[in-house]
Amino acid sequence: MKLSELKIPGLGFGKDDLEKFLSGLNFPAEKQDLITTARDNGAPDSVIGALDRIPDRSYRSTDDVMKAFGSK
Repeated sequence: MKLSELKIPGLGFGKDDLEKFLSGLNFPAEKQDLITTARDNGAPDSVIGALDRIPDRSYRSTDDVMKAFGSK
């Protein structure tokens, strides 16, 4: 299994999933932009809820977003 395929404990999705849900988003991006893009790309409620719980700030990349899940 590739590192990018690993799921975030307690969230049920990983970096590959997040990249799919954030497809088309230009970084840097604000938290609300992440949520809107994920919703527009058909992300399930669990992903939207997880994004809603990360800190309200600007994110530089998908990796930056992934790190935020560990800082909750």
